[in-house]
Amino acid sequence: MINPPTLVKTELTRLDSSFDEIVAPGTAAERLADGFSFVEGPVWLPAVTDTRYGGGGSGGYLLFSDPNKNVIHRWNPSNGEVSIFRTKSGYTGVGGVNIGEYHQPGSNGLTLDPQGRLTICEHGNRRVTRLEPNGTITVLADRFEGKRLNSPNDLVYRSDGTLYFTDPPYGLPKTFDDPAKELSVSGVYCLHDGVLSQVVSDLAGPNGLAFSPDEKFLYVDNWDVHRKVVMRYAVATDGSLSDPTTLIDLTSIPGEICLDGLKVDSRGDIFVSAPGGIRVFSGEGKPLGVIGLPELPANFAFGDEDGKSLYCTARTGLYKLRLGVSGLRAPGR
Repeated sequence: MINPPTLVKTELTRLDSSFDEIVAPGTAAERLADGFSFVEGPVWLPAVTDTRYGGGGSGGYLLFSDPNKNVIHRWNPSNGEVSIFRTKSGYTGVGGVNIGEYHQPGSNGLTLDPQGRLTICEHGNRRVTRLEPNGTITVLADRFEGKRLNSPNDLVYRSDGTLYFTDPPYGLPKTFDDPAKELSVSGVYCLHDGVLSQVVSDLAGPNGLAFSPDEKFLYVDNWDVHRKVVMRYAVATDGSLSDPTTLIDLTSIPGEICLDGLKVDSRGDIFVSAPGGIRVFSGEGKPLGVIGLPELPANFAFGDEDGKSLYCTARTGLYKLRLGVSGLRAPGR
């Protein structure tokens, strides 16, 4: 662990002049903590929310998942300390599968619902849950048409409380070939008015997802070496999706690294964890620039009270980069 934060080498590649408005030239990221094996799914809990989970009301803080260790960490900006927020965050041991068989049994994606309640993608338990302020768990989704979900990966709420999440099998011990896998596809799901629907079924590895600022579009990226794309879908009031469009295609970039985390800022720019770093695109898919950190972030979240800090979870470290624009954050802020 690192305390105080340490400035790290940060490579900013400008592909369009507007990138300077997103990240000022010469800006360097800070390494806030390290020593992890693999961290994921960060979410910022603002000061108005943090008292619900024992934050003390002294200001906001960051939560992030450690899927390998099966815990959720809390990073406190007031003292720079990392502590355990929740154990058995993604696998409780129920079901007869030894935790040692899992590559990543813990939680992955984290977000807040419009009421500020923490919602969790649980790999090992193969479900999406909500952590209530009193510490109890409410299961939001664990089956589709009677079959167990694969291993929910990431999630996002619409402002009306409609929940979308991706469900590739990467949390299962043998991923696509796992004998316990019950669903034939890696789907994107929508939970609207208590009804779970499969809204995307043709992506091999749906992963990160986020809304455009006006919520007219949902963006979903794909962890697939053969199809490294960000898809755009038109969103209907009832939660259904239409007009699938390949907005960004990075398949021509060689290597095994695919697309992971995805977020959108208040201007509508799209941030994607991709080969080479965090790639930033306009809402129309135009490349704007690349943010290169010492490690490739798996995911990231906008935080601090002004929403202008990008918190990045990479393999071994937690990083923070100050931006010139604020991000779209989980609605419970």
